[in-house]
Amino acid sequence: MKKLILTALMATALAGTVKAQNKFNAADFKAGLGKTGTLCDTVYSLKIVSDTLTLLNMGGVYPHQKYTIAIKGNKVTLDLPNIKRKAICVTGVFEMFKDQPEVVASRAEQIEVH
Repeated sequence: MKKLILTALMATALAGTVKAQNKFNAADFKAGLGKTGTLCDTVYSLKIVSDTLTLLNMGGVYPHQKYTIAIKGNKVTLDLPNIKRKAICVTGVFEMFKDQPEVVASRAEQIEVH
């Protein structure tokens, strides 16, 4: 009985979390500018700029990517050598950087690898 109640509570909590996040794709990106949303796609390439900045190119290889995920700071740990061709979801504010779509992530809970 306890397991059933716990499962029901977890399902309810997850349902609320999913409703709170807006899921976007490349076509919706400009409509979501300035808004917080979740973007899911495949990592095609990456560039480690410094110890505190890594760029993940999603939806295509640089310079033909659909958008870039800028991972700032050192609180996010990813298996970078093996992240290419992995599907990930990133939650953050949709921005434009040098006329290119970008989402900035600085906390581990913003990135989910599938």
